[in-house]
Amino acid sequence: MINYIQNKKNGIRIIPFGGLGEIGKNMMAIEVDKEIFIIDCGIGFPGQQVTDIDFYIPDFSYLVENVERIKAILVTHGHEDHIGAIPYLIKNMGLPIYASSLTNGLIRVKLKEHGLAAETELNDIEPGVPIKIGNVEIEFFRVCHSIPDAMGISIKTPLGKIIHTGDFKIDHTPVDGKPTNFQ
Repeated sequence: MINYIQNKKNGIRIIPFGGLGEIGKNMMAIEVDKEIFIIDCGIGFPGQQVTDIDFYIPDFSYLVENVERIKAILVTHGHEDHIGAIPYLIKNMGLPIYASSLTNGLIRVKLKEHGLAAETELNDIEPGVPIKIGNVEIEFFRVCHSIPDAMGISIKTPLGKIIHTGDFKIDHTPVDGKPTNFQ
């Protein structure tokens, strides 16, 4: 479950919490030299045969145990399977969130429902503009999806770049006129 690349000074760990081999519960952590960056934090949906559960969330125990190492939550887009579990993770943690303006607007609504909006730092990002968080450089880039302002994420580390596309589709004529950045 945990992939680990290490040399004498630098290490990278990619830890999936959900969304691989299943629909929903999209979430992973990228550890770079002991700094943790969370990508997405979604809910999962039970199958039709389950009638008494509305949704389920990832197991956050590793993140709760390592909260002092978490630098940010990076969000690709505003679908529930990518943002729905954020209020359950950030309660009493004070984690900054980075996402597009539209995605942050959707997150803000969820945070208000849980009484967490005032205490949560939401940072609007612009695609193609690198930002430094901790010891890495992060750049969001446009992708086409069924929701506007969907983004992929590039994380530049001492060992190379990690590219996380998020959900995307190939669409050369998107309705909003903003095609996927294949550069």
